[in-house]
Amino acid sequence: MERLATEARIGEVDDIYAELIEAHRGLDPEQSLRLHARLVLLLINQIGDAAVVREAIRAARETASDPRTAS
Repeated sequence: MERLATEARIGEVDDIYAELIEAHRGLDPEQSLRLHARLVLLLINQIGDAAVVREAIRAARETASDPRTAS
């Protein structure tokens, strides 16, 4: 079984982040939430491993209230 990768695995982190922010330009808050939900579902499907997805959900939830954990 794969484990959740928490180290950066993509070289263009800043570029990808900028694209994510740009994708929200012009959207109202509800549309922005739908964009995030759809993106999450697409990425869950791409991961394809329920255990890894569950681990990611737990990790994100544990750090959700800490503004120092942006990644």
